[in-house]
Amino acid sequence: MSTQTTTSTGTTGATATSSASAPTALASAHGVTTIADTVVSKIAGLAAKDVSGVHALGGGAARAVGALRERIPGSRTNHAQGVSVEVGERQAAVDIELIAEYGVAIADLAAAVRRNVIASVERMTGLEVTEVNLEVADVHLPDEDDAVEETTVRTTTRVQ
Repeated sequence: MSTQTTTSTGTTGATATSSASAPTALASAHGVTTIADTVVSKIAGLAAKDVSGVHALGGGAARAVGALRERIPGSRTNHAQGVSVEVGERQAAVDIELIAEYGVAIADLAAAVRRNVIASVERMTGLEVTEVNLEVADVHLPDEDDAVEETTVRTTTRVQ
């Protein structure tokens, strides 16, 4: 007969369930480890950005807010932008919205992002990743960078 107890810290995130017959990586006889949703979001976001062919994470509104946030002195980059997660006791599900580089095979990009996110989250948290859903919101064109640079140069040289 095995007894099962669940410990919760009151925060959203993974709470390990300890069982006398089946200890997990997050729960042992010495204590329970809880992983917040934001931790998994950051890990997944950084893992997705590491894949060649991913221009940015998030859709238009999220990227606009992120661009404004980065202009504020002392602000931090939001590594979880465009990433939402559901974290359970032993498993996590990840949803990612991204902008792909033009010319990249989207099916290959999706497979590489899934592979990298799953490997990173499972290695760093011990949680099993059940799914990684991707939404390709846009394709970044190389000439879009030139237009942004021209606008930036024009506005910075206009006021001296």
